[in-house]
Amino acid sequence: METYLRMQNITKTYSTTGMKANNEVEFEVRKGEIHALVGENGAGKTTLMKILYGIETADSGEIIFNGETVKINNPIAANNLGIGMVHQHFKLINEFTVAQNVVLGIEPKRRMLFFDNNKAVKSVAEVIEKNHFHVAPDKKISELSVGQMQQVEIIKMLYRKAELLILDEPTSVLTEQEIKRLFITLKELVRQGKTIIIITHKLDEVKDVSDRITVMRKGKTVAVKDTADVDQAEISRLMVGKSVVFDFDKSQDGCREPVLSLENVTIKKRRQERPLLDRVSFTSSTCEITGITGVAGNGLTELEDVIAGLRPVTGGKIYHNEEDVTNKSARELRDGGLAYVPTDRLRRGSSVETSVKENLILTSHHDFMKRGGVFDNDKIDNYSRGLISEYLIDGSVDDPIGTLSGGNIQKVILARELDGAKDFVLFSEPTWGLDVASSEFIYEKILEMRHRGTAVILISSNIDEILTLADTVLVMYRGRIVTKQPVTRELTREKIGEYMLGLKDDYRHTDDMKGDASEN
Repeated sequence: METYLRMQNITKTYSTTGMKANNEVEFEVRKGEIHALVGENGAGKTTLMKILYGIETADSGEIIFNGETVKINNPIAANNLGIGMVHQHFKLINEFTVAQNVVLGIEPKRRMLFFDNNKAVKSVAEVIEKNHFHVAPDKKISELSVGQMQQVEIIKMLYRKAELLILDEPTSVLTEQEIKRLFITLKELVRQGKTIIIITHKLDEVKDVSDRITVMRKGKTVAVKDTADVDQAEISRLMVGKSVVFDFDKSQDGCREPVLSLENVTIKKRRQERPLLDRVSFTSSTCEITGITGVAGNGLTELEDVIAGLRPVTGGKIYHNEEDVTNKSARELRDGGLAYVPTDRLRRGSSVETSVKENLILTSHHDFMKRGGVFDNDKIDNYSRGLISEYLIDGSVDDPIGTLSGGNIQKVILARELDGAKDFVLFSEPTWGLDVASSEFIYEKILEMRHRGTAVILISSNIDEILTLADTVLVMYRGRIVTKQPVTRELTREKIGEYMLGLKDDYRHTDDMKGDASEN
């Protein structure tokens, strides 16, 4: 295959932190291949792709695309060259149709003035049909599944005549079945002559879909390999500089004492036919990890909010150690024994403008006051340094937490929450967007809590994470729990995916789902 893209000696330093995100990076892609770009968080791969797409500007280096040296100063310039990027977080307007989202910014006009919706639908339908997508151009985004929304993002780029597609973590919110369909689509696009760069942390997917791999570490390219020549262990070693294997000891003497119980918990909004949560019931016990999974939009967010005391329920009961704690505040639940690691580590889990030490004492600051309400700064510093050391946080006590990498911010939150944990911990998407090494560290901490005798609730859309850590898995679909199963070797990602998509439902014909009969 001929070289299609070459990025030479790309260097990018951020002036605010002095961090060299890219350090003379070399990156080459061949025409008609699927090329995986992998590396830990902070390795520089996303920065490199932002430079290619014109979102960032390199300090030095050059880009040679399709045989010519090019300057890419913004995404429009990238689109004009035939380069498109599908971001990890979709940029879609829910109340617009598929066609309206696809043509946004380059809308077809009638009489040179008015938006021509019929022409937009027809043009987008042609792209959909040519590329074998499964989405209707006249449907609103709010009516689509997550997998279909991702199709729309790809259609947007194809509509703009993209020949090189960059996909940033494209499978992070997809079910196993949707991932398979995506990979079929990508391979079909390659057969049509497209070239694809995929950024992902999931090494099994690298092996499944890519032709070649570029590995980055600490802002540099450290290896370029044909995918067929390396296994997952070798890719992981190249990424982190050591071998990383998610093979954890989950053995534990039974101490299954109920800690937190939900009984028929329901959230229903006025004038809304389908509840956001529909009679959800389960019990989380000591020495147990209860895994809860599902596709985004099926109740995971609402369940996280309810357990954390951030959203009231309209029906049902919640018990903590047999005490009714239904609709108690987050503060009351914390005082009673809750530790909470939220999905949104920036807006809900931390205060990004304040220092690491201030974030570490955020929920326990009263313990660090002298008489007269003055903070004991020496005590705070010693406590914070101890946690930084224990949790391997790359940063000092006085650094603003917002200057840390995503993995280190998550470690600060873990340190604060787990150090003060009592008898139950709620983790929600704890490794979202994190690299292999950070994920391994967090998994070890989650299992450590289980071994201490803590009841652990793990909400995650990452099926592999659930199968690696959980003792029991509950799958949610349209606000209901549709199956409860022990995690065994026989329980596969494909089986869980069938429940996540609503293809299976163990309780579909059950009228009364109280207690363990449907303990969902």
